[in-house]
Amino acid sequence: MSTIHNKAITNTSESPYVKLKSINFGDCKWNSGFWSDKVKSAEEKMLPYMGDVLCGDIGHGLNNFKIAAGEKEGEHKGFYWHDGDFFKFMEAKMYIYGLTKNESLLKELDEYIDIIGRAQEEDGYIHTHVQITEGVDRFENRKYHEMYNFGHLFIAGSVHYRITGQRNFLDIAIKQADLLYSYFMPDTKHYQRFGFNQTQIMGLVELYRTTKDKRYLNLAEKFINRRGTFEIKHDSTTVGYPIGDMVQERTPLRESEEAVGHAVLALYYYAGAADVYAETGEKALIDALDKLWENVTNKKMYVTGAVGQAHYGASTNLDMIEEGFIDAYMMPNMTAYNETCANLCNAMFSSRMMGINGESRYADIIELVLYNSGLSGISLEGKDYFYSNPLRMVNNSRNYDSHADVTESPVRQPYLECFCCPPNLVRTICKSSGWAYNLSENGVAVVLFGANNLDTKMLDGSILKMSQDTEYPWKGLVKITLDECKNSAFEIKVRIPKWAVGSTLKVNGEDIDVEVNPGNFANINRIWKAGDTITLDMPMEPTFIEGHNRIEEVRNQLAVKRGPIVYCLETPDLPENTSILDAYIKGETKLEAVHKSDFLGGVTVVEAELLLREGKTDEMYQTVTKPIFNSYKTQLVPYYAWSNRGQAEMTVFMPVVW
Repeated sequence: MSTIHNKAITNTSESPYVKLKSINFGDCKWNSGFWSDKVKSAEEKMLPYMGDVLCGDIGHGLNNFKIAAGEKEGEHKGFYWHDGDFFKFMEAKMYIYGLTKNESLLKELDEYIDIIGRAQEEDGYIHTHVQITEGVDRFENRKYHEMYNFGHLFIAGSVHYRITGQRNFLDIAIKQADLLYSYFMPDTKHYQRFGFNQTQIMGLVELYRTTKDKRYLNLAEKFINRRGTFEIKHDSTTVGYPIGDMVQERTPLRESEEAVGHAVLALYYYAGAADVYAETGEKALIDALDKLWENVTNKKMYVTGAVGQAHYGASTNLDMIEEGFIDAYMMPNMTAYNETCANLCNAMFSSRMMGINGESRYADIIELVLYNSGLSGISLEGKDYFYSNPLRMVNNSRNYDSHADVTESPVRQPYLECFCCPPNLVRTICKSSGWAYNLSENGVAVVLFGANNLDTKMLDGSILKMSQDTEYPWKGLVKITLDECKNSAFEIKVRIPKWAVGSTLKVNGEDIDVEVNPGNFANINRIWKAGDTITLDMPMEPTFIEGHNRIEEVRNQLAVKRGPIVYCLETPDLPENTSILDAYIKGETKLEAVHKSDFLGGVTVVEAELLLREGKTDEMYQTVTKPIFNSYKTQLVPYYAWSNRGQAEMTVFMPVVW
C-alpha cells in the first residue's frame, strides 16, 4: 500500500459494481458563489469555533482522549458516541487541508492523532467511555455506540491517508479493525445481535478499499447477514434502548421493503449495504436497497428532503422507536423530528445509489438535502445548530428546556450536548465539491451545479479539465467550458433536475439532438475540444407544491419552491403579534423572485400576497360563519435561512384560499 491510487471521499474508483465512480477529492474546487462561500465559512468560522468547543471544556471530545491516554484526570463527559463526533470534526479538517494545503491544519491533526494513538490500548481497542468509566466492559451494551465510533474512525483514517499520504491515523484504524474482526467474525452467540448505530459497515468497506484487505469487506457483509436472524428480546447487550425495528433487526435486510426505526441507524445501515453491494454485486442486496430507497423518498420524506418523522413513536410492527420513521404518509409539521444527521444520511444513501445505478434522480435528493434540510442545521454565522428541523415552528410549541432536552429547540443553540449533527454537517459542507462530478465508463457526469474548476483524470487515464460558470441556485443558467480533454469521443452527462421542466441544452451556442428529460441525465457524446461550451438553461419560476392526498397534515395547504430551494414564511415578515397559524397563501397570487444581496447572506426571496385571518380565539373549537381575511404582501425566505433574525415562528406549508 505504498501508492495512493485515489483520494476520493467515498472511494468507488475500483468498485466493480458502480457505474458512476468517484473523483479524487480536490480535483474539483468551488471557485465562487454559494458553495464556495459555505466552504470558506467552514474554514474560517465553523471549524475554528467547533475546535474551540471540542478541544476545550465545553465539548469534552479531546479531553476524553487525553483522559484515556492517562494525560489528564477526570471522568468521561458527553454522550457515548462523542468519540465519533470528534472523528467527524477531524475529517472536516482533512477536507479543508485537501483543498488548501494549509500546513497548520496538518499539524493540528497530527497532534490529535498522537493523543488518540496514546489512548489506544495495546490490542487496538479505543472507545473512551468504556476505557474511562469504572465497571464498564467492552461490547456489553450496544447503547455505548462502539460500532458507531469505530465506523467514523475507519472512515476518517482512510480519508486522512488518501489526502495526506500519512499512515499515522490509518494505522490506528487498522489496529482497531483487526481487533473487531477477531471479536465479531466468529459466530459467537453473545454478539449475534450486537450493534446499535452500524456505521462500522461503511467504515469497514472504506478500510477495505484503502488497504485491499478483504477481511474488512467480509466482516462488513457479516454484520449485514446477521441482522434480523435472531430472536428479538432484551439481553445484556441491548439494555437501555428499544429493540426490534428501532435497530432494523426484525427483518433481514434482503427481505426489507420498508424503512423502519431510528432514521440515522437505518440510513447508515442502508448506505453501508450499498457499499458492500458496490464490491460484491449481490443482486439480493441491491433489490432490497432499491425498494428501501423508494420507500424512503416516495412515502416518508418531507418536501425539504428531511426524514425521520417522529421523536417518539411506533413502527408498523408496533415496536417502540425513537428519532425515526413511522408509517407512510404520516408527516407532521410542527412535531417533525428530521434530525440533521438523518437528512444528511439521506443524501449519503442517495449518493451511493446514484453511483450504483447511474441515474440522476438520486442526485435530486442529494441536492434537495444540501440546500434545505441539511443546511438548515447551522446558522448563517456558522456557530449555532439545530438538531431537529421541523416544517413549522410556533413559539413555545416545544416547551424547550436546555437542561432537559438536548435536541429540540425553537432557536439554534451554540452547543448541543448531543453533538453528532454539527460535525456531520460541517464535514458535508467541506467535502461538497467531491460530490459535484462522477466518472462514467468513458466520460464524466455533472451532478451538482456551482461555479467550480475540475482537473481530473478519466477512467482511461486521460486528462479532463473543465469549469462551471453559474450563479446557481439563484439563477438557472449554467455554462460548462472544456479546458482540456482527449482527442477521441467521450460523453458528458448533464443532470437535468426533476423540477427543471422546460430546460434547454446547447453546445457552442447551438441546439443539439439530445433528449433533455427532467429527472434524467442528458448524455452528450462527441469529440470535444478545448474551448467547447455546454449551456444549460433551467427555468426557475417559483412554483406551488402540494403533498400527496394521504398526507393529512398538509391537505389543502401549499408550499413554495424555486429551483432546488424550498421557501418558508417567518413572523419577522408579518405584522407584529401575528401568529404564523393565521397566515394563508392566496392561491392566485403572483409569486415573484427578488434577489437581495444584503439580506440573510445574499438570497433570492419570493414575494407573494397572503391573507391574514382575523378573529381566531384560543378555544379548542369555536363556531364560525364566514372568516375575515386581510390582504398582506410580504416575502418568503429560503427554509435553510430561517431562524437567523431572532426567535420566530415559521411554516413551510400554508393553507390556501383560492
